[in-house]
Amino acid sequence: MPTTAMGRVPPQLGRQFGRMRTPSSLGVKLVLIMTAVGLLGAIAITLLLAIVITPSFTKLEDKAIAAHVERMRAALSDYAGKVEHAVRDYGDWNDSYGYMAHPDTGFERASFSLPALRNIGVDGVAYVEPDGKLVAARWRDPVSGAERADMRKQMTLTISRTNIARVLAGRSSGHFYARLGDGVAAIGVAQVRRSDGSGNARGYVLMARMLTAARISALAGVKAHVDIVAGGKATVATPSSSTLTISVPITGADGLVVASTRFSVPRDVSLLGRRMLLLAVIGSTLLLLLVLIVLRRMIARLVLRPLRRVESHMQRIRMSGSLAMLEEDGRRDEVGSLGRNFNAMLRQLKDLREQIELQSFDLGRSESAVAVMHNVRNALNPISTILSQGIAHVPPVDRATIDRAIAELAQHDVPDARRRKLAAFVTAAFDTEAISRDAIRREFLVGREAMADVLEIIGQQQRAAYERPALTICDISEIIARNATIMRYAEGASIAFSFPAGPNLVRANRVILSQVIGNLFGNATESIAARGTGSGSIATLITQADGRVTIQIRDDGEGFSPKAAAMLFQRGFSTRAHKSGGLGLHWCANSMVAMKGALRLESDGPGRGAVAILTLDTGDPIVSQAS
Repeated sequence: MPTTAMGRVPPQLGRQFGRMRTPSSLGVKLVLIMTAVGLLGAIAITLLLAIVITPSFTKLEDKAIAAHVERMRAALSDYAGKVEHAVRDYGDWNDSYGYMAHPDTGFERASFSLPALRNIGVDGVAYVEPDGKLVAARWRDPVSGAERADMRKQMTLTISRTNIARVLAGRSSGHFYARLGDGVAAIGVAQVRRSDGSGNARGYVLMARMLTAARISALAGVKAHVDIVAGGKATVATPSSSTLTISVPITGADGLVVASTRFSVPRDVSLLGRRMLLLAVIGSTLLLLLVLIVLRRMIARLVLRPLRRVESHMQRIRMSGSLAMLEEDGRRDEVGSLGRNFNAMLRQLKDLREQIELQSFDLGRSESAVAVMHNVRNALNPISTILSQGIAHVPPVDRATIDRAIAELAQHDVPDARRRKLAAFVTAAFDTEAISRDAIRREFLVGREAMADVLEIIGQQQRAAYERPALTICDISEIIARNATIMRYAEGASIAFSFPAGPNLVRANRVILSQVIGNLFGNATESIAARGTGSGSIATLITQADGRVTIQIRDDGEGFSPKAAAMLFQRGFSTRAHKSGGLGLHWCANSMVAMKGALRLESDGPGRGAVAILTLDTGDPIVSQAS
């Protein structure tokens, strides 16, 4: 909780903060509950829709990715297949078979001319003998149409490293992809045979066409790029918020990845799924909100408004004291039943009030008399103890012994040493007797004070019969000290008292407060004696705060169960089975309320002592005037 600079929270701010944490209005509580239910419902619906919709659209997106990958692989295969078809149909093999077996310088110019490459639509061509020896190779620049020796060299190196027989795998033609310089080329290869298939193979013809972004984009139908950085063999799909970037590997003749094609496609399926999820969540949330609004209005109309009417009627009854009936609205539901039962209760209360008013005077007079006798008995207990001790008092020195000593002193023939001893004995005896008389006198003074309390209680009761007790400023420390002095003579246990020095002023009736303190001390003494230890202690603590004085009387007696705390102030209740009555605490609680105070009892359990807590208005004139 927030605190001020002085470390304390202002009461108004504390009350407002408490109302914010624990709203007292039923309407506010219902609104908070429905809001919480709405939020939980919206979250649950969102999770449910996400669980149902998201995986479905994820599967659809995976299928779309697989379709794009297959389309790109088909485009790559089609691109290389066209090169293979071109190399298989190149030239008239039947006519060229003879000079391919014995190629000369005219063979390269006639068969592998640059214009011929342009007409075929390939970038490079080469002829290789069956043993792998390169016979001729040409490479045409697609832009300028001129010979490119560097690319021809790259193609020658690639052919020398390629196992052509593995590419063909027993077929007459085949194709593969290879890295040529800074690019990737689709290479088709075919055996040189007669058109009718007769005769042995006279070598291999290879044709190459560079794989460019424009060519693969045209075949695949998407904008694609050729990435010459070789990656893994697996297809990689990298998603973003609105697109998917897919990388399809391109394998060479040896099965290794030589490059990859990278293209991006819109995430139409995923976006559609997100839109559907968003629309479903918004729609369900709005529907839930509409239901909550309708429920709130119906609850306010059917429940809260009638309850406020009953509450307002109860407040009018509390303020005026008149038990007027609630106007019934004829409803047959629970709220209507509440109004009818409320009116029935009011009629019963009205009848009971009349009966109580007839019985209150007699009951109050009887209870007051019993309480006075109870307090008188508590005040007479010390007098009985003092008188019993006085009756049982034994003189400290036998009178006969003193008389014999005096008679011996009267004789003239007593030796001086004997005379001095006798004189000292007589002097000590008289001193002891004086001390005993002083002790008895002090006990009689305590008894006289107790008797004065009895007379004051009786007189106060007589005055109370004609007027209400007046509240004055008195010193609670002096009252506690006086009752503690009396309680030291209690039978059954030796009690050690401790209390703060005064003055500690309170506003109360001094006589009634003294009776309350004496009653509590008496109960504490009986509780200590009931433990059977023979001794105990009663400690009193006095504190003051916010114009109120708190007095705590703590004993180490037998205590009581916390469950019995609510019944301690009931008339006739007692925590000890062997004791009857139970009027003292009942009277004390009523007396404290009459003095604008309060009394409560607390205990940690049987055998762990108890504490009586009294609160009264402070007797400080400055504080009293300010409050």
